[in-house]
Amino acid sequence: MASERKFVTENIRRVLLKEYLMARVGRAGFGGLDVQRTPMGTRVTLITERPGLVIGRRGEAIKSLTRAIEQDFKFNNPQIEVQEVENPNLNAQIMAEKLANALERGWHFRRAGHSTVRRIMDSGARGCQVIIAGKLTGARHRTEKFKEGHIKFCGEAKLNFMHHGFAIAKLKPGVMGITVQIMDPKARLPDEIDIIPPPAEPAAPAAPAAKPEGDIKAEEAKVSEAVAELKKTATAPQGTPAKEAPKPKRIRKKKDAEPAAAGAAPVAPTAEGGSSEEKKQARKRKKKDQLALAQPTTQEAIVLAPVQAITTTEEKKPEQTEEKKEG
Repeated sequence: MASERKFVTENIRRVLLKEYLMARVGRAGFGGLDVQRTPMGTRVTLITERPGLVIGRRGEAIKSLTRAIEQDFKFNNPQIEVQEVENPNLNAQIMAEKLANALERGWHFRRAGHSTVRRIMDSGARGCQVIIAGKLTGARHRTEKFKEGHIKFCGEAKLNFMHHGFAIAKLKPGVMGITVQIMDPKARLPDEIDIIPPPAEPAAPAAPAAKPEGDIKAEEAKVSEAVAELKKTATAPQGTPAKEAPKPKRIRKKKDAEPAAAGAAPVAPTAEGGSSEEKKQARKRKKKDQLALAQPTTQEAIVLAPVQAITTTEEKKPEQTEEKKEG
């Protein structure tokens, strides 16, 4: 129990020190207090809106404050550090004190509450809540809440990201309590996740540069000419060969019919994998066979021509004899 009593008495002493500094440094804008025990003594960090008023001329105010902390609160060798608030509109304690001062000056509670919320949200806070409790409009006590944005009421998110401030406004009907809660603009909640995009695919090859219009038209003209020539060759009669068409290859007769027509011996096939001399001999044999095939065709043409001529002359003779008889 001795250790627990020690912790309780230490916390009570720190709370009393905070209340004393709030009353002593109210004009400078009290924003918070941090007490740390070190081997050299006790470090007291005081956060204010206007640190010049806390230090005073030639440091007289801060010296008297250090002396009071050492004598009244029994802190060992206190060292006070004064820090300036970066953005007073995001400090819950400073905004609570400003709202209490506005109510003491005669502002309506609704006007003062809405203006405080608007001022906090315009400074970049993720959310805020202002609670005013007391005799607002009559003899009965009631509570009014003004909130906007994202607010956490419990859990680890509230402990880490919600800043709490409390002040008291003393009015004729009684005392009004003011509570301000502000969510840190840099807060990162557990449900906020970052989706990592997949790795980028390799870049596609660059498309070929577009050809100029003149080259495209020239190619189209060539293609159209080639198509027209193909159509002409397809529609031309069989007896009139195309001008630019290649000469047809000579069709070889069947090997079985060649020796029967020409009376020549059959040609032995040549091996594909033979030497160069064998290939030459095979070519000579082919030429001889072609010449042998060409000779009988010419003889047949020579023989047929006189036979036709004779038949025509024999048919004309009887007609001439009949004409002479009639004459």
